[in-house]
Amino acid sequence: QVQLVESGGGLVRPGGSLRLSCAASGSMLSIYTMGWYRQAPGKQRELVATITSGGSTTYKDSVKGRFTISRDNAKNTVYLQMNSLKPEDTAVYYCNADHPYVGGMNYWGKGTLVTVSS
Repeated sequence: QVQLVESGGGLVRPGGSLRLSCAASGSMLSIYTMGWYRQAPGKQRELVATITSGGSTTYKDSVKGRFTISRDNAKNTVYLQMNSLKPEDTAVYYCNADHPYVGGMNYWGKGTLVTVSS
């Protein structure tokens, strides 16, 4: 079992920055592929970024060059640095942990709200 707790959301002006954190607890955390997803009002949840145990990353096209995902396995924490934020980045951001070899071992946090507005 893996528990995930997000933090760092809030209100920021367009062009500003925020860093989200996802604190994980459980066993064998370093093996999980970690991801950030977001869900805007009235829209489906979408993938923002992922990072594998080996540090390989993927990004949604619209956040490339603005967002950076990273992980600190010693602290069991995953980060999402978000720069040059836009109003369309407004959403609840969720942390996800996915076991790369065992199906069904997929966990979600409860989310943190990011609002980009002037």
